[in-house]
Amino acid sequence: MSDEKAARLAAIRAANAAKRAMMAQSSVIAERTTAPVGEMTQAAPVERSAPVAGTPAAVKGAPLRPQHAPETDAFADMPPAMAFQTFIGIMLAAILGAFAAIVALPAWLPGLSTSLLGAEPKAYWYLSRSSAFVAYILLWLSMVFGLLMTNKLARLWPGGPTAFDLHQHASLLGLAFALFHALILLGDRYVQATLFQVLAPFQYAGYEPLWVGLGQVGFYGLALVGLSFYVKDRIGRRAWRLIHFLSFAVFALALLHGIWSGSDSQSDLARAIYWTSGGSVLFLTVYRVLVARMGKRLKVEG
Repeated sequence: MSDEKAARLAAIRAANAAKRAMMAQSSVIAERTTAPVGEMTQAAPVERSAPVAGTPAAVKGAPLRPQHAPETDAFADMPPAMAFQTFIGIMLAAILGAFAAIVALPAWLPGLSTSLLGAEPKAYWYLSRSSAFVAYILLWLSMVFGLLMTNKLARLWPGGPTAFDLHQHASLLGLAFALFHALILLGDRYVQATLFQVLAPFQYAGYEPLWVGLGQVGFYGLALVGLSFYVKDRIGRRAWRLIHFLSFAVFALALLHGIWSGSDSQSDLARAIYWTSGGSVLFLTVYRVLVARMGKRLKVEG
């Protein structure tokens, strides 16, 4: 995490701590002003305000701090890990890179003309498949770091703020590679898809239309989740968390899309990627559910 981002995070935490202290002090003052005079006289010697950040919290007789917010709420206070201008630049680079490969590569690299423009062109398909695997792996890493945060395992590795940065960067970079993966198919003569068919879900009727359509829906779901990082202050934490729950559906759609529409899904490498990613996300999700249930049970019994 950069020094600038660390300073911003420290400032946010200090502001939140000061706000909690002011709210606690205001509530104490309100109680004193509304209580009868006799009760005020009795209560005054033992009143204590909420501990300020940096003071010991376990002082005998001091009131307990409010319950900590969920882990996702704590990270909701953090600023976006990637500046919005940087994100837009990456998306534009993906778009321009795809169209440059379609238009310019045959002229700049005549040696590839057989693969690019021949009877059985393969270069665009190879570019699409390789970028698809990169996008999928980035989505998988985003899911892993997100679950590590909600499971509070990120405290062990790699640390909460670092996990948040990696979670957001992997998500947004995965979105850019997914866009490149789709657009580069415009140059594939075997697929023969138009721009509308590439961008509109279930409009392509050629190769594996169902699984391609599900992949397109997953792409827009990933875009919604990624953009929510930049509007969470406007939509509120509750809506932001609900949108983030879409990540599980997005990952499932990407996994199904990769398995059933990928021409190399039966290869050992592809199988290893799909089994490792799917199994790890399933394990961390089940662990998260079990930990949440155990916490509720202990709270009820306590």
